[in-house]
Amino acid sequence: MKRRFVLGGIAATGGLLAAPALRADGHGKPRVVVIGGGSGGATAARYIAKDSDGAIDVTLVEPSRTYFTCYFSNLYLGGFQEMDDLGHTYGTLAGTHGINVIHDWAVDVDRDAKTVALAGGASLPYDKLIIAPGIDFVEDAVPGWDVSVQNLMPHAYKAGSQTELLKSQLENMREGGTFAMVAPPNPYRCPPGPYERVSMVAHMLKERNPTAKILIVDPKEKFSKQALFEEGWNTHYPGMIDRLGPDFGGENVSVDPAAMTVDIDGATEDVDVCNVIPAMKAGRIADMAGVTDGNWAPVNAADMSSKADADVYVLGDAAQQGDMPKSGFSANSQAKVCANAVRGALTGSAVFPARYSNTCWSLISAEDGVKVGATYEATPEKIASIDSFISQTGEDSATRKATYEESLGWYSGIVADMFGA
Repeated sequence: MKRRFVLGGIAATGGLLAAPALRADGHGKPRVVVIGGGSGGATAARYIAKDSDGAIDVTLVEPSRTYFTCYFSNLYLGGFQEMDDLGHTYGTLAGTHGINVIHDWAVDVDRDAKTVALAGGASLPYDKLIIAPGIDFVEDAVPGWDVSVQNLMPHAYKAGSQTELLKSQLENMREGGTFAMVAPPNPYRCPPGPYERVSMVAHMLKERNPTAKILIVDPKEKFSKQALFEEGWNTHYPGMIDRLGPDFGGENVSVDPAAMTVDIDGATEDVDVCNVIPAMKAGRIADMAGVTDGNWAPVNAADMSSKADADVYVLGDAAQQGDMPKSGFSANSQAKVCANAVRGALTGSAVFPARYSNTCWSLISAEDGVKVGATYEATPEKIASIDSFISQTGEDSATRKATYEESLGWYSGIVADMFGA
């Protein structure tokens, strides 16, 4: 085995007392390093620091000083949010919870020495390491596209400047032009995300460029909330949106960013704006740490610990855990289970049985919100779904408005839970 390489809740009953871990080098407080300051990493860091009441030293490594949530970034494209609404900083985690926040890149993990190397030259020792790096893209997943051409054909699946770029391109698209999306194969971050994006782009174009067309090129036979989205597209944006699935060439796609063309099973389409969302994999540091198997990092369902190393945990999009979708809600739920387990291992505090949950909201048009979700339990094999729900087609406008308003409340709640604001 290679050893060195250059974001629900927890049930309130049934806790077990864990024996605190021994620290071989004799240092004082146990040390936890968290790589990644998103829904999984920030939540885990905050809960470990808060619930241990200073008994554990927590370091959070995150290169960005302002974190922009990928969830709700589609609403920015549709004109329902401002970019500033999506940006969050780490001052409260440092000032109130005593977390050592380091804005730098983690570039190496030595699991034998239990250290994390940073781009700036520092080396961080740990007793427990939590890796929550989000996603990177699979190379050559879409022939003709890589990150060197992301300014011509943006992915906008890491929120921030890419999201702003895509919105600018859409706003400046010629009258009657075509917006194309190359959708990703499973599994990927936020299963309804590409289709909410189509909805929000359609909403914007309906107001600014009503003769524009939208083309979705999709390698999947079906997608999350498909009946709900298609009902909404027919209601709000009739005749604007076409989707080509695998039966119509959606699995055989290449792009030419310089020419602004999309080749679909040998037929070339001229487009005006193209959003390429490639196949995804765990953020690179997970692979560098030697905890991936293929594109993702397998974990134990009971505590999110890596199947490669009991002292390493992997959260959120990067984890291969079973039935939970890759979402901000999932990462936040997983982080709380992980934080409880890590605190128990390091201090002997109670560890409760793992319980997970997820809900994904999507906005189709103004006040037309839909959702899907489930609850989960840990089994020896995986995180397994035990109950689920989904919005229904044909719901009345009051129900859809309430669902949208529920999503706004959730967003306020999760960012407070992550950042302590």
